[in-house]
Amino acid sequence: MDLYRGGDMGNNDEAGRPGVSDEGWERFVREAGVGGGAAPHEPSARARMVTERLRREDEARAAAERGRWRGRRARAARRAAEPEGWRTGPAWQGRDGGRTGDRRLKATAGIVFIAALALVVVRPELLIDRLTGENSERSGAQAAQPLPAESVRPTAAPSADPDRPTLKEPFRGSPALQWAEGANAIEVPEAKAVGGLSKERVAQALTLTKELLVASNIDPTTLRGGRPEAALKLLEPLQEEGGRSLFARALDKPSEDASPTSLFSRFDPAEVRLVGEVVKVRGRMSFEAGDTDGEVRVRADYTFVYPLVKAAAGSDQVERTIVRRRMSLYVNDPVTFRVTPGTLQYGEHEEEFGNDSCGVHDGYLHPQFDRAKVSGDRPTGAAVDPYDRSKELADRPAGECGTLSRS
Repeated sequence: MDLYRGGDMGNNDEAGRPGVSDEGWERFVREAGVGGGAAPHEPSARARMVTERLRREDEARAAAERGRWRGRRARAARRAAEPEGWRTGPAWQGRDGGRTGDRRLKATAGIVFIAALALVVVRPELLIDRLTGENSERSGAQAAQPLPAESVRPTAAPSADPDRPTLKEPFRGSPALQWAEGANAIEVPEAKAVGGLSKERVAQALTLTKELLVASNIDPTTLRGGRPEAALKLLEPLQEEGGRSLFARALDKPSEDASPTSLFSRFDPAEVRLVGEVVKVRGRMSFEAGDTDGEVRVRADYTFVYPLVKAAAGSDQVERTIVRRRMSLYVNDPVTFRVTPGTLQYGEHEEEFGNDSCGVHDGYLHPQFDRAKVSGDRPTGAAVDPYDRSKELADRPAGECGTLSRS
């Protein structure tokens, strides 16, 4: 059905004015820019003539109409007489029956778009991951606040994550990702008088314990294989066994029976280097009265996580070494005991090294890399989760060299 009214080109209408053919009208619509989104143009003389003719036809038709439907019929007649799209906006898509399929395709595309938009609203990380190439859940974990300080022994191991570490994200895939960093992770409990020692002396014992942990496991000089002088100065020089002199000799001449790694986390700079400056730490500190009056025992149980790469230039495979230390340190009243003020006596201790060569006792920790040849003895013990702080170290056989469930 035509959407316009008029005669053929070359014929006259009832008023004697030239009519407009199909081709002429389409050319007029095209030249006038109807429906193309172009800026409106001043109608030509011919366009004004056609408009005037249509207006007069509407008036004559309206005068002949009677009854309650007059207004609606007049509007319908006007729509039939007008070239659709010139006054009412572009509606040419409906003229051609072949456009029906296009409308269906567009309707389907619209439904798909709405469904996709709803999915993005519910799970915006899908779009973010696609645009950035990053895992937003992992990024969210990285941005999350560190876990609160550990106050009691955990009841289970942390959940596993299959992600692998990278130079940019050295703690990726590790529970340590949400652990606190460095010295700030070692929180000193509130002191109180105990064991015949004043609150002030107990506070000093706690502070010295933290300083020793930092100097022996976090200080960059110690980690890079240097001599840990700051840590040695905190050890009692008068202690015959386990004191300053013992560890000084172990540093000079390490052996299986006297290894400095029983207190210090040290890596051979010719073999590996740390990735960044961050060491992740998790643990707790407590204190109680010692075995004798005038003595306080400080208990420390901490796990340290070190990301490393091989020292060779261009190395990019990151592996982590996890060290857990559990130790008791003592401070005595100098009035009753012959001790050096400002130092600690090193007592019972247990260590566990995750990702360290078995049977190598040269004073360093030696992390293993997947693509590197394994050094030292082959591990024979059961698999161990180095992040599982729910178990006591005493539950595992001393000197056993096992495998890791993760690093």
